[in-house]
Amino acid sequence: MASRSLAVFDLDGTLADVRHRLHFLDGRRDWDAFFAAAPDDPPLAEGVELALAAAEEHEIAYVTGRPERCRRDTLRWLARHGLPGGPLLMRGGGDRRPARVAKPELLRSLARERAVAVVVDDDHQVCDAYEAAGFTVVRAGWMTAGPVLEEAQEKEGRT
Repeated sequence: MASRSLAVFDLDGTLADVRHRLHFLDGRRDWDAFFAAAPDDPPLAEGVELALAAAEEHEIAYVTGRPERCRRDTLRWLARHGLPGGPLLMRGGGDRRPARVAKPELLRSLARERAVAVVVDDDHQVCDAYEAAGFTVVRAGWMTAGPVLEEAQEKEGRT
């Protein structure tokens, strides 16, 4: 039997509501506190519902700009909110490239092994890069965070 194709989901701003921790990125950015607060993220209902619906036809995988050191907390968060298990690709500890560069590279590594049916992300620059690489994209527009998150993703390569 052939492997099922993948539906790939971003975490922050797509499945996880990060607004309660954005204050750590105002002014002097406190990345340790920002990521330490991630286990308390409420789920974003629209993203979770989409992931659960996609799981009926596809295996679910996750591509995030979170650093590898957040893996255990991230896996616990996914399980606590009833999201399917699956591959979780994360940014290496010293990787500070813009998300629009780092995340498509992670996605391409998944696509070498399996067909990617769709990828869901909230960052418009990442979505543009995914589309330019030939992937089908759903743009997650259900969490409005203002410019601070996009600036952090683009300029500092942290999420």
